[in-house]
Parts: sequence; C-alpha cells; structure tokens
Amino acid sequence: MTIIMEEAMEVNLSRRARIETQSSVAISTPPLQLSSLNLNDSVPKTPKSPFASRFMSTPLASPMKKAIENMQGYLEEVSRFTKFNPQDDWLPITESRKGNAYYAAFHVLSSGIGFQALVLPLAFTSLGWIWGILCLCVAFTWQLYTLWLLVQLHESDSGVRHSRYLTLAMAAFGEKVGKLMALFPIMYLSGGTCVTLIMIGASTMKIFFQIVCGVASPLSTIEWYLVFTCAAILLAQLPNLNSIAGVSLIGAITAVAYCALIWIVSVVQGRVANISYEPPRVHSEATRIFSLWNALGIIAFAFRGHNLVLEIQGTMPSDSKQPSRLEMWRGVMFAYIVIALCLFPLAIGGYWAYGNLIPTNGMLRALYKYHGHDTSKLIIALTSLLVVINSLSSFQIYAMPVFDNLESKYTSMKNRPCPRWLRIALRGLFGCIAFFIAVALPFLPSLAGLIGGVALPITLAYPCFMWIAIRKPQKCSTNWYLNWTLGVVGMILSVLVVIGAIWGIVAQGIKIHFFNPQ
Repeated sequence: MTIIMEEAMEVNLSRRARIETQSSVAISTPPLQLSSLNLNDSVPKTPKSPFASRFMSTPLASPMKKAIENMQGYLEEVSRFTKFNPQDDWLPITESRKGNAYYAAFHVLSSGIGFQALVLPLAFTSLGWIWGILCLCVAFTWQLYTLWLLVQLHESDSGVRHSRYLTLAMAAFGEKVGKLMALFPIMYLSGGTCVTLIMIGASTMKIFFQIVCGVASPLSTIEWYLVFTCAAILLAQLPNLNSIAGVSLIGAITAVAYCALIWIVSVVQGRVANISYEPPRVHSEATRIFSLWNALGIIAFAFRGHNLVLEIQGTMPSDSKQPSRLEMWRGVMFAYIVIALCLFPLAIGGYWAYGNLIPTNGMLRALYKYHGHDTSKLIIALTSLLVVINSLSSFQIYAMPVFDNLESKYTSMKNRPCPRWLRIALRGLFGCIAFFIAVALPFLPSLAGLIGGVALPITLAYPCFMWIAIRKPQKCSTNWYLNWTLGVVGMILSVLVVIGAIWGIVAQGIKIHFFNPQ
C-alpha cells in the first residue's frame, strides 16, 4: 500500500511539474518561438488523439490544414520582414505608418520644387544653350537614379527599416563615420532651408501686401519675418509627417502653379530689350572656369529633397507581399514627371526671355523687374501669394527631421513619448531659432553655394556608396563600376562647387550686414 501511494505521489508531482513548465513557457516565450523550443526529454509529452490524427488526414480537413499552414507562414514572414525600433511609434516621422503612393507624391512634390528652381536660367548664362540643356538632363537622370537607390535601401534584407537618412548612413558607413559624413549636411538641408524659406516667404509677403493695398508696407522686414514665422509655427503643430499630407498637397499645387505662371508670363511677354545669349566676358580663364563650376552647382541644387525620401517612405506600411518600395516608387515617378514638366520649361523659357539679363535672384525678381508694369497686378499678386503659401508648406516638411531629432533625444532619455506641451515648446523653439538666424544673418543666401556644396554628396554621391556598402554588388560588375564612378564624380563635383563658390565670393564680394535684412 505504501508503494502504491508513493507511485501516485510521484505521478502527481510529475504532472504538476509539467503543467508549471508549460505555463512558464507560454508566458515567457513569444508565440512564434514555441515551435522551435525543445523541452526537457524527461517531461512526458501529451499523446496525440487517434481520432484527431485520423480526422486531420481526411480530405475534409485539408482546407483547415492549408489555412493553418498559411497563417503560420504569414506570421513567420511578418516577424522576419518587419522589425521596428520601439521608439518609432513615438517620433513624428514614423508615428503614423498609414501613408500611400498619393501621400508620397504630395510630399516629394512639395519638397522637390522650390526657390532653387527659380535660378536655373542663371546657370545657362555660363553654360549656354547646348551645355545647359545637356547638364540639366544629366543632373535630372543622375539624381533620379540615386533616389531609386535610396528607395531600394529603405528596407534591409534583415527586416530593419531605415526611416531616416542618418540611420541609413550609419548602417552603411558605421556609426561614427556615418554621423560625421551625413549629420551636418542633413541638418543644414533641413534647418538652412527653413531659414531661407522665412526670408523668401516674408519678403514675398511684404510685396504681396504692397501690390494688393497699393501703399507702402507699415511693417518692417523684420516684422514680416516675425509674421511668417508665427504662421509657420502655428502650422507646425500638426503631430507627424503623415498628418501634413494635406499641407504638402497644397504646397505641391502652389509650387506647380507659380512655376507655370512665371515662365508662361515671361514667354508670353516676349524677350526683353538688349538681350544677349553670349557668355559674359571675363578677365581671365580662371574666372570663366570657376563660373562654369558655379553653374553646375546651381543645376545640382535645383534638385532637392533626397534628405527627406527615406523619411517619407517611413510613413508607409510594409510587408513581404507589398513592400513599401513599390508604392513609394510609384509616387516618386509621378512626382518627378511633374517636376520635370516644371523645371525644364522654367529653365529654358526663362533663359529665352531674359538671357544674360536674368537677375542673380532668379525668375521671380525678373518678373517684378521687367514685367511688373506691363502685367496685370492680379497675376503678379497671385504669383506672390502662391510663393508665400508654398514657403509655408515647404517649411513643415523640411522642419520635420529637426522635430524628429529633438524629440528622439527626449524619448531616448525618458523611454516614453514626448508630452504634447513639450512637443509644442520644441517646435516653437526651433521656429524662434530659425527666425533669429534669418534676422541676424540676412546674407546667408549668398553663402548657399559654399555651404550647399558640402551638402551636395547627400544627393549625388552618398547613395551610390551606401548601395555598394550594403548590397555589395559583384566586384568589377557593371553595377559596381557605375556606382563607384557616380560616387567619386559626385564628390569631385562637390569640391569643385565649393571652390567655385569661394572664388565667386572673393571676386564679386559679399555684403555682410548683421541684423539688417533688406
């Protein structure tokens, strides 16, 4: 009797141990890892039911088996393909992943067409008709190819999504080298563009007021800067990148509209008097060479927005069957067809209408200077209003990486989302800093060629090097040679643009006036 009781107690203990083990495994182990877990051989396994085995082998159970297998495969594929940083749900760029090809097209258009395009005819004055058009076509194709590289590199083979340009650079070049190469250019392209947008938007707002009211502006230029900045900060309270899709749509429409209006009015009004298409006379061969390099820089700067492509793609959902690169590239292709239809007529039509008489400030200044008296005030006022609205819209998308970077500092330290009041304060702080820089350094656009040359590899060179480092194409293959060639030439072009900008500053001079915007 004692032996029987001892055996019963051993069986109960064994069952209790098995139940506790299974409970602990079920709680501590993710569901997708249970199938690969090996339990101790000493723990007895639950025998399979003969009825269940016979039922699952019948034709009636085949749809159920197929559904179970498909579900298991789908879960395993999703777990492999989508690996997110937990902080992504708290940051404004990746807080919402409900984007689509339409939203991507809106964002790319809003960030891809801007004030840089208005100075494209200025490059033709040094390059001439043939070389100007040829360089414009080469630059368009080159940057479209590097854009395709970035879209493909957004999702790695391991399932990690690089939703920021800086993280992709760090993944390709290493943490220290990636930050050293990409951090300053990215922040300049974001913060510096916002400062320039304040200058252009506020100055155009002042012109719009004078045209509509017919009187001199009662506000000073600094006060117009403040008005524009307050409007930009107020609009910046939209929570994340996906939520400003409507703002980007408005920015895209206004950009296309004012580009079309400017070149159509310029062409319809005809060529100005005493026009010439001959390259300007220079005192030395060195001056001519440096002016050519500066013209190449103007064309390269006209294509912008590469520092935002990964961020835009980061707002889109992605899985193994429908990766985000497909929808993203569809949106990019539509956007760049529209961009080409804006930039090429603007450059060619502007050079045809003004030739070497094009002002250094570009097409908008030429419109005011040469056609302000013989063009309807309604057209001039509408063009100015479109520029103001586009500047406000572009400010939002270019400021978003800065907002994201500021909030990531908080979430990294506190391991929790940024409070609403702090988010408002950070965005207001950035707006105030941008306003201060715009007032303190009103000559900053004159240094755009110098600083922009440093940022040029973001568009033309780094994507090629990152493709080689991450995808590792076969050595000495066509893909390998192509990306190495484009990357090296892009770096050389960046150096030449910087040298040309320095020469231009030395030869022509620069009016430095602190805290005195004109």
